[in-house]
Amino acid sequence: MTPAPSTPAPSSTAARERDERVANRSAYEAVIERLSKASVDKHWEPYRDIPWDDPEFLVDPADPRWELPEVDKLGGHPWYRSRPPEVRATIGLWRVATAMKIGLQFENLLKRGLLNYAYRLPNGSPEFRYVYHETIEEGHHGMMFQEFVNRTGLPIRGMPGPLSAVAQVAPWIPLISTELFFVFVLGGEDPIDHVQRKVLKDGRAHHPLEETIMRIHIAEEARHISFARHYLRDRVPRMPAYRRFMLGIAAPIVLGVMARIMLAPPLAMIKHFRIPSNVVSEVYLRNTAAKNEIRESVGKTRELCAELGLVNALTRRIWRAMGIWADPH
Repeated sequence: MTPAPSTPAPSSTAARERDERVANRSAYEAVIERLSKASVDKHWEPYRDIPWDDPEFLVDPADPRWELPEVDKLGGHPWYRSRPPEVRATIGLWRVATAMKIGLQFENLLKRGLLNYAYRLPNGSPEFRYVYHETIEEGHHGMMFQEFVNRTGLPIRGMPGPLSAVAQVAPWIPLISTELFFVFVLGGEDPIDHVQRKVLKDGRAHHPLEETIMRIHIAEEARHISFARHYLRDRVPRMPAYRRFMLGIAAPIVLGVMARIMLAPPLAMIKHFRIPSNVVSEVYLRNTAAKNEIRESVGKTRELCAELGLVNALTRRIWRAMGIWADPH
């Protein structure tokens, strides 16, 4: 029996962590202290604060609230609209569950990277405490994501096998470059945050379990995103020129790959529901709106990289090649 929640899910997704342009080390440390305090004052635990066994929270694959939203371009395609209602609902549920499975796999890599980073921090480092707060919160996210996947009863895999194998390199990035690691962090967190906020603002009726999980995730990820951004603001200007140059080249590659991992349609879903290849191509590969979605999902990180001087004539070409550059209007 799930205990009654002691901390209700956030009622709004409008609030974001303050994005401060820290002028010096003391200002940066003040931000970290504020984020650590926020993690103590306002956090959620999946098996305490989500009423999993509430009848309203039960997962029925045929529930029409699982149907794909407009954010997912497949939802408006004639092929999808022509499916029976229960099939449309199950496809939508599969999409949500896959996003959560990939999310927990990404956060597994993230936690290992954070601990590798924290392992080498000196005594008295303010980052140490916050990194452990974040690691604990990411652990809770992984549990609630997996619990959701389990309750769907669907054979959800998450990342494709070869990609998952390659991703095992990510936790070791802090040993080479902590700055690149936190670009990787933003590459995974920003696209999901971008999509979840859009979904919750689309005016549709959402399943209460999905909505509760998304609201908790958005609220806590706001702190994680804020820490990564402030870390980069503090560290990148102090990097040697050659390392900044290398980071400028690597950043758009990492961000372009991560955005596609987070937002791409799951191959297992395409095969299971026999979605025609021409439909997949029209919706995800040749669709201008889908390309714009990928570009917009890394918009805040792109702006941060430009602010930090990581975008120049050479690296801008890489951003364009990865399909994530947006020319200013």
